[in-house]
Amino acid sequence: MAAQRSSAPSAAPDLPTLGGRRSSYRERVADALRAALIAGELRPGEVYSAPTLAARFGVSATPVREAMLDLAKEGLVDTVPNKGFRVTEVSEKQLDEYTHIRSLIEIPTVVRLATTADPVSLEALRPAAREIVTAAAGGDLIAYVEADIRFHLGLLALAGNSHLVEVVGDLRKRSRLYGLTALVEAGRLEASAREHLELLDALLERDERAVHAVMTRHLGHVRGLWAAP
Repeated sequence: MAAQRSSAPSAAPDLPTLGGRRSSYRERVADALRAALIAGELRPGEVYSAPTLAARFGVSATPVREAMLDLAKEGLVDTVPNKGFRVTEVSEKQLDEYTHIRSLIEIPTVVRLATTADPVSLEALRPAAREIVTAAAGGDLIAYVEADIRFHLGLLALAGNSHLVEVVGDLRKRSRLYGLTALVEAGRLEASAREHLELLDALLERDERAVHAVMTRHLGHVRGLWAAP
């Protein structure tokens, strides 16, 4: 059984955002829906109506409908007239390619942060890292994915390249982590979640080799530990 979601999408934490822009309510709903899609709470080929999703997330149907239209523009869902939205299929080959591109971008970028990032800015990401662990311990997959995206994009933003963050953000939206449910049921997701704290500690210690090792292991889970349905 899939892990249950709390009654409403969580608000964005007080972490730095690109351009200092705060998310609107519609954008927060869209983020929660993306997270549900990535975590496998919304399955490929299934058709979901806005009222059904609104009831599931504890919000009104209008922002859900608007958010799903945003996801349709991104190619994550297809509109089904008079029925709702169908989650698009993503092939194993596509997922492998997305992960390969991410590794080429994220690993060297984060390793460089070990010598360039301001310790205060790194420490500001610790609440998000702890939120990931808390969500994993509680079996809240959607909160887990939401916090994971905020943490990693917030970390990459410290490199000062907004285009890089945008590219990785798009790749993350297209990822699928169907194995998370099995990890929760086996009690193994929390250990994986703690890698975010391990990564922060390595960055603050300016240990480039440790950062490289943690990032390589962590991204390896995307098509390994977190991937199996």
